[in-house]
Order: sequence, then structure tokens, then C-alpha cells
Amino acid sequence: MPYPPPPRIPSGPRRRTLLASAAGAALLVGCSSGSDDSDSEESTGGSPSVTERARTRAARDSRGIVERYDAVLAAHPTLAERLAPLRAEAVRHVEAFGGTGAAGATASPSASASASASGTAAPSPAVTAPANEKDALAELATAERALADARAKSLLDLPGELARLLASVAAAGAAHAYLLTEAAK
Repeated sequence: MPYPPPPRIPSGPRRRTLLASAAGAALLVGCSSGSDDSDSEESTGGSPSVTERARTRAARDSRGIVERYDAVLAAHPTLAERLAPLRAEAVRHVEAFGGTGAAGATASPSASASASASGTAAPSPAVTAPANEKDALAELATAERALADARAKSLLDLPGELARLLASVAAAGAAHAYLLTEAAK
């Protein structure tokens, strides 16, 4: 015996359809590409001052890592082949956060080592490298790891695109720390 037809057939969309559509629309709004306007991340995630301060701090921190690489390369030129790709990534991180003005940051490691000998693009006086290569690599690894951890902790306070960029750079820093730790063994 067949089931009887429902007493009435709904004339509009079902409740599940409406809820699924609303949830999908919310996800689409939350996952926008942000390519329309460079200020869109600032207007949706926080005040421009918070975003700009975070970008400035991230660029400054990345510049500090580049200075550490330069100090190690100046003290240990034999590490240039091993450290050149990691230093180049750190320079790209400075640029990704909008940092500019570091003449030594865009030079090659060998050029920066020779420039630091002539005094044109020497690392800041506060940055020094240990005399032992293994200690220098271990110090770089510690600095990369500390910066990656600090960046990972600050992600929750930042708007979408900047948080994604910072997460990517933090992951790269963690990978650098691992590679430097392995090289120091």
C-alpha cells in the first residue's frame, strides 16, 4: 500500500535550503580575495593604525633578521652558500610587509659581506656574530624560532590578509630555524 501524498506541498524554498544559502553567503563574504582595494582588509578587520603598526613591526623584525644574517656572513664568509637562500627569503619578507630603505637588505650576501668590510652597509653595531660557526648558526636558529613564535601568537589580533601573510612568514621562519639547527649539528 503506497503512502498517501503530503497534505500540502510547500510553495517556496525549504528551511534547510535557506539556511544553507545563508551559511554559504556568509562564507563567501568571509573568504573574499581582497583584490578590489588595498584598504579593504583595514576596513573589515580593524583600524588602519593597528594594521599599519603590525606591518611596520613585522618589516622591522624581518629587517633585524636580515641584519643577523649579515653579521654572521661578515664573520663567517664560508657560510655564504648555505645562508644565501635563507637571507634572500628574509629580504623578501621585509618587502612583503612594505619595508624599504635597507640598502644592504637587497644586496647579495657576498656583496653585503664585502660592503660591510668597506663600511657602506654594515649591520647595526648591536648585532654581532659568535666566533664559532656552529654557535653563529645556533644563534640564528634561535632568533628565527623566537620571531616565528612571536608572529604566530600575534595572528589572532590581525585582519584577514595580513594574518595570512604573517602566518606564511612565521611558517617560513620556523622552517629556517629547523634548517639552521640541522646545519649547526
